[in-house]
Amino acid sequence: SIFPSETLMDTKWVTSELAWTAHPETGWEEVSGYDEAMNPIRTYQVCNVQLANQNNWLRTQFIQRQDVQRVYVELKFTVRDCNSIPNIPGSCKETFNLFYYESDTDSASASSPFWMENPYIKVDTIAPDESFSKLESGRVNTKVRSFGPLSKNGFYLAFQDLGACMSLISVRAFYKKCSNTIAGFAVFPETLTGAEPTSLVIAPGTCIPNAVEVSVPLKLYCNGDGEWMVPVGACTCAAGYEPAMKDTQCQ
Repeated sequence: SIFPSETLMDTKWVTSELAWTAHPETGWEEVSGYDEAMNPIRTYQVCNVQLANQNNWLRTQFIQRQDVQRVYVELKFTVRDCNSIPNIPGSCKETFNLFYYESDTDSASASSPFWMENPYIKVDTIAPDESFSKLESGRVNTKVRSFGPLSKNGFYLAFQDLGACMSLISVRAFYKKCSNTIAGFAVFPETLTGAEPTSLVIAPGTCIPNAVEVSVPLKLYCNGDGEWMVPVGACTCAAGYEPAMKDTQCQ
């Protein structure tokens, strides 16, 4: 996206162990791998397709919210095509589930919160655009999902496998914002997007140096994509000053 975003967590740059919490321990397994550019990465895999009744959970470390109301999650993953795996029971899956859990402190443990929907909140079932068979290299799928509103100090992401053969290659949590800007000879501060994709967040403005208000209130609206909407109110260069630098200064 061309709009500004800030990363809260990105596994792509982690070189040591992620050491996320897996439940049960016979499910998700952390392995060292390589991305498309052959950079070393830490990934999680699960492939208990020979066994029925799989319910494997994986939870990230605690992620600080930083006053963000809506979080976006970018997932890169590969999924094995069930039809390409010989002699498996009918329980093989090609999807997995994304959850989150909000908390004010990093208090999660091996047994808490309970490994189930509610207390965890489900974001979506994630399906690949392409699965792969044994003969080809894994096709990397990229999916972005978002959730909110968030109100506690931080959150965990969790992934539930119900019997797929898959690899979670990278996980990035990020948020969108409107960058500080000048419009109508007024300056507006960097503003975080709202709780919903349709939210409009009001940013108050102040006249730039050597400018005076001609109509008030001075405000801009930051939309859910991190782009500024129509300005309200305006300043103009004071007497004895003229617009300069593409109307960002009065001199």
